[in-house]
Amino acid sequence: MVPNTPPGCVTRFAPSPTGLLHLGHAHAALFAHRAARQAGGRFLLRIEDIDTTRSRPAFAEALVEDLSWLGLDWDGVPRIQSGHFPQYRRTLDTLAGSGLLYPCFCTRGDIAAAVAAQHGTPAHLYPGTCRKLPRSQAEARIAAGLPYALRLDVARAAALTGPLGFTDLLHGPRRCTPEAQGDVVLARKDIPASYHLCVTHDDAAQGVTLVTRGADLLEATDVHRLLQALMGWPEPLYAHHALIAGPDGKRLAKRDQAPTLRALRESGVSAAEVRAMAGFGGCP
Repeated sequence: MVPNTPPGCVTRFAPSPTGLLHLGHAHAALFAHRAARQAGGRFLLRIEDIDTTRSRPAFAEALVEDLSWLGLDWDGVPRIQSGHFPQYRRTLDTLAGSGLLYPCFCTRGDIAAAVAAQHGTPAHLYPGTCRKLPRSQAEARIAAGLPYALRLDVARAAALTGPLGFTDLLHGPRRCTPEAQGDVVLARKDIPASYHLCVTHDDAAQGVTLVTRGADLLEATDVHRLLQALMGWPEPLYAHHALIAGPDGKRLAKRDQAPTLRALRESGVSAAEVRAMAGFGGCP
């Protein structure tokens, strides 16, 4: 469990309705729920449906039902991210007004070719091709209707904020190196605002004081701390927990057809048994 949970902390579980919940989701939800309840705090539910091409209302309804079946309760009404695009747009406008965003017209193929040409550059790291594009050329491409994403100029942003860090209750104090993530995408044509922007905005808007999530997002927190510092948002505590793995040792994921809570329930497995399978025996 979470050690030294701050009294009255506010946590959240924020799934994306792009498929049915599996045991990994159950572990994350139970972890956040218990952290809040053991501290006399609040547990929030947020539906992160910014990917409008893959999100489905039926999956949102199913996850609410599955969480209730697990025995979880949450405080207040779930926040639906797709209802807050104007707020995310205002954040983007603020960052753009500070000269921290630039349009990127690169396709995945363009990025892969550029990375291959720069030996030693990590495959996931955007090489900054469009960062140096003259403003007149960028405006002409936008006017011509070319699709583009908005990227954060991380080096310029980090120069404004100075050194950053955060406290993780499971991993200890950590120094942030957001430049290791490259110039991350904060918006694109098909997704008006990215995960990085929306999750950081909403944690601040909802008063989340303890962010609990999987250890696979530990490095992403460096970008989130950068956005918090740029926007003057509060710095929460963090707890990046271990991931539930399948029989093959790989973390459970929707794309790998991980057994869903719905399938387990329909096969006769009880909620108590599923909680135990997710590492939380007994009551939530």
